Amino acid sequence: MKKFNGFFGDFGGSFIPESLQNEMNKVEKAYLELKDNPDFIAQIQYIRKTYQGRPTPLTYAKNLSSKINGAQIYLKREDLNHTGAHKINHAIGEALLAKYMGKKKIIAETGAGQHGVAMATAAAYLGLECEVHMGATDIIKQRPNVLRMKLLGAKIVSVETGQKSLKEAVDSAFEAYLKDLKNSFYCIGSVVGPHPFPMMVRDFQFVIGQEARAQILEVTGKLPEYVIAPVGGGSNAMGIFSAFLNDKEVALIGVEPLGKGNKIGEHAASINFGKKAVMQGFKSMVLQDDKGNPAPVHSIASGLDYPSVGPEHAYLNSIQRAQYVLIDDKECLEAFYLLSKTEGIIPALESAHAVAYAMKLAKTLTPEDIILVNLSGRGDKDIDFVAENYGI
Repeated sequence: MKKFNGFFGDFGGSFIPESLQNEMNKVEKAYLELKDNPDFIAQIQYIRKTYQGRPTPLTYAKNLSSKINGAQIYLKREDLNHTGAHKINHAIGEALLAKYMGKKKIIAETGAGQHGVAMATAAAYLGLECEVHMGATDIIKQRPNVLRMKLLGAKIVSVETGQKSLKEAVDSAFEAYLKDLKNSFYCIGSVVGPHPFPMMVRDFQFVIGQEARAQILEVTGKLPEYVIAPVGGGSNAMGIFSAFLNDKEVALIGVEPLGKGNKIGEHAASINFGKKAVMQGFKSMVLQDDKGNPAPVHSIASGLDYPSVGPEHAYLNSIQRAQYVLIDDKECLEAFYLLSKTEGIIPALESAHAVAYAMKLAKTLTPEDIILVNLSGRGDKDIDFVAENYGI
């Protein structure tokens, strides 16, 4: 069998310096040794069950569905994971891999703070040092998560360059990692970066789709007509999409952030407005300025504030297996408020993008149709920001 080289069609791969490539080869080798090891599988299943809170439930959004009077909306409740989002799924996996490789410290980047909190949690649980790089802008927006990371023992590095957001945090974290390849392990927070990370993070997130597929069949007796998830880098979406890829009757919809509009700097919709390019060690769709550099981006949701997207998403779009749609800041906020008031569930602003599109789509369908939404995280982290800027 031909070895997977990290490409999904024409997207992915590894475009990095030789010194770093040597380390990535070691990471891939260790991961391939570990992923099918019965002891590792048993350990990660034990942690998921006794520490993370898996399986996460499937919730029928009865009140919301009734209010819309269209399709039935079901929510895969990744917000009920320990730490409040899907990020803990790969955080535990990557931290276990770091320990397997004999590393003492994990380095991570974060935008909304959920990946940072998850990595700080995994590090505390498994006895590792943790350093999290975060854009100065996001540190202000996501203060509750910054305090959580500090409480968990992580060192926070404030990134003051460029837009002071997720892209710059990734650059900063990589620079720190390169200075200590022997003792540290870089834990990428999405299905982005050089191979093997898009593959590896997807595999750790696949548990979302495995559970959701079985749950929706048990509850409704059939597969959903639509599976919807928010897409920044795209880890939560790849996690749930992967279980339905072979079900051609199930439409897969990723929701990108249109932000304030369709001009450069107003959004972070890489698939809809980007061009094929190499950025941060992998080839995908990248938002670019008139000089061909990564463009400034915007989203009300810090976790979607990234000028590229996971290469597997770019591939799924290119073969038309998944569709990538747009939701702006205003629509996101409306969904944030409505889900909170109708279901007693406060979604992360990232997740609210998916809820917003599900609401829009449901109105065009019948009560016999089913929409499955990946509610990737909870909105505790966003309450202060929303209250200060938009009101509660």
